[in-house]
Amino acid sequence: MNFSFDRQQLTDMLEQLSANASWIGQVFVVVFLALLTAFIVKRFFKRLHRLFKSTDNIWDDALIEAVGRPLRLFIWLQGITFAAHIVGRETGAPLFDAVGPLRDIGVIVLLAWFLVRLVTRIQQNMLLRAEERGKKVDITTVDAIGKLLRISIFITAGLVILQTLGYSVSGVLAFGGIGGIAVGFAAKDLLANFFGGLMIYLDRPFAVGDWVRSPDREIEGTVEDIGWRLTRIRTFDKRPLYIPNATFTSVAVENPSRMTHRRIKETIGIRYDDADKMEAILAAVRNMLQQHPEIDQSQTLMVNFNTFGPSSLDFFIYTFTRTTVWTEYHRVKEDVLLRIYHIITAQGAEVAFPTRTLHIAENGGNMPQPEQTVP
Repeated sequence: MNFSFDRQQLTDMLEQLSANASWIGQVFVVVFLALLTAFIVKRFFKRLHRLFKSTDNIWDDALIEAVGRPLRLFIWLQGITFAAHIVGRETGAPLFDAVGPLRDIGVIVLLAWFLVRLVTRIQQNMLLRAEERGKKVDITTVDAIGKLLRISIFITAGLVILQTLGYSVSGVLAFGGIGGIAVGFAAKDLLANFFGGLMIYLDRPFAVGDWVRSPDREIEGTVEDIGWRLTRIRTFDKRPLYIPNATFTSVAVENPSRMTHRRIKETIGIRYDDADKMEAILAAVRNMLQQHPEIDQSQTLMVNFNTFGPSSLDFFIYTFTRTTVWTEYHRVKEDVLLRIYHIITAQGAEVAFPTRTLHIAENGGNMPQPEQTVP
């Protein structure tokens, strides 16, 4: 009797071990396949990354760099959750009922992580490629767009996770809309500055390092920082000027840093006594400007006699320099004006200065006197 009972127990134990070995083996196979697949994917993407690195396209490099780790974790997530599902089915433990929702949340998080890494890699590759090629890129704008995209990804992922967990997204959005209206009334100036900064990033009327000024306000200086609420400008006397971004939506902004040329526009007068030398002076000045290496010949160039002034015969010059650098422009302008002065003196003429003529009469004004010129 006892032997029969012991034999029955042994038989049940063996059957139990056989059943356990079956699903334990399944779990082992699933985990091993996940490990093997993740290893193969890692090696494959490493070779793919070396291949795409040799191309000039920054998009494929960013995609390969961004997808590698999230994809491997996705494979591990699928393997572990599948193994946990097998364990839960065999043991019947209620804890494993949460495997499905956790897997869904994990997939959403990994997808969001991949998108964030993609945006970051594209941003970094754009800046590196521009630096290698010597191109000027607005770092502030690139950084701002990257931040907006990442914030959008986080918000979208959060809403999808709430929907996955069974919460009503429409209710959350409705609550957020009511709260947004309240916040909008309470902080309308803050929001105006935020959207003003957003318009600066999108329209790009100026960038960090540009010299800007406004004819509507006493604003002039070099842009040092463009924030979400304030823009910091360093005036030419080195004072920091903090301007709310909403200001730039209602004022005109001039950006001299983006001018293509600088203009020289001057009026010069010679004496009336040198009227016969005017044609020769104009021809010499025009020839000098046409031969000057710092004057852009593709732009308008004018040298013309245009005014009989009160004490001079006036002609004007109108031309553009090649340089836009302020200090270099003044050096070129100085050289041009000195050359004009030397041309005038070489023709035996003089630059006029303001004078007036007095007629002095004697004996009650009956006898005119010679003219006298008084400077």
